[in-house]
Amino acid sequence: MALRKEFEEYLALREKMQMPAPWEMSMEEYRYRTLPIPEFIGKPEPIFSVEHRVISGPNGYLPIRIYRPSAEPNLPVMLYLHGGGWVIGNMDGFEPTVRSLANKGNFVIVQVQYQKAPEHPFPTPFNDCYAALEWVVNNAKTLGVDATKIGVGGDSAGGNLAAALAIRCRDEKLTDLAFQMLVYPCTSHDGSLPTAIKNAEGFGLTSKGMRWFEFQYIGSEADLNNPYAFPATCKDFTGLAPAVVVTAEYDPLADDGRLYANSLKEAGVKVVFKEYEGAIHGFNALAGIAPEIATEVQEFLARNINSFLGRN
Repeated sequence: MALRKEFEEYLALREKMQMPAPWEMSMEEYRYRTLPIPEFIGKPEPIFSVEHRVISGPNGYLPIRIYRPSAEPNLPVMLYLHGGGWVIGNMDGFEPTVRSLANKGNFVIVQVQYQKAPEHPFPTPFNDCYAALEWVVNNAKTLGVDATKIGVGGDSAGGNLAAALAIRCRDEKLTDLAFQMLVYPCTSHDGSLPTAIKNAEGFGLTSKGMRWFEFQYIGSEADLNNPYAFPATCKDFTGLAPAVVVTAEYDPLADDGRLYANSLKEAGVKVVFKEYEGAIHGFNALAGIAPEIATEVQEFLARNINSFLGRN
C-alpha cells in the first residue's frame, strides 16, 4: 500500500522543521526539541482517574501514573513503557495513547518514567521498569487490580523493554504475565534486515538513527547479546506470555516485530500479529496526525488483550 496521505503530510512538515540529527546536537537540545507536540500526539481523552505517585526503584525514586477507566474493582492491569529510543520521551508524550487504551480495554494502566541513556545506559532503564513491574505485582491488592491479570506493553523502545520484562519475569518466576503488548518494538540490533534497508530513510525513524539509539543504550558491546537488552537474542522463548505484536509497513523496525512474533509462535507462544499498511513508526502515538488509524490500532490492541484475558 502507498504511504498514507496523513503521514506523507506529517513527514513533509517534519522536513520543513529542519530537525538536526540527534548526533548533531547536545543531548539537552535534542530532548528539548523532541518534547511532545500536542498537535501531533492529539488531545488526551477524559478518563475516570489519573493518580500521580512515586515509587522506590533500584537507583532512586520513579514517578508513575495510574490510569483507571472506571471505579470497577479488580480490573486487569498493564505496565506501559513509553518509546523514545531509551534516550528521549516521557509520560506526557504518551498520555493520549494510554488513556485511549485504558478506556477502550477497560483495564488499568500504570505508566513509569524510567531513567534514560546515555547518562543511564542498560541495564538501568530496564531495571527501573522491572522494579515498576515488581511494584505492581506486590501491590495488586492495594491497587485494586486482578493479580492474575497483569501484563506489560510499550511502543518502540518501550516495546523492547516490555518484551525483555516478559523474559525476565519468566526467568525469575515473578508472576505469570497474562499478556505482552509489543507495538513496533525494537527487538534486535540487526541493521541488515530487509526492512531496515528498504525503509532506511525517508519515513521519520531512520536505520542510522536506530543504530545510534542502540549504542546510546547499551552499556558495553557485550550487551548486544543480552536478551534483556535485545530480546531477539534470547535462546528460549518457551513459556512467555501471550503477545499481541503490531508493526508499521514503512518502518525500519518492521522486521524486528515480525520476526520476533514468528520466534514466539515457533516456541508455542500464543501470538496475534498485524502489520498496518501505509503506516510509519510511531503512528500509535500520532493521534493528532492520523486519528483514524490511531483509534483502529488501539481498538485492535485492547480487543486482543481482552481476548487473552478471557474477557471477550
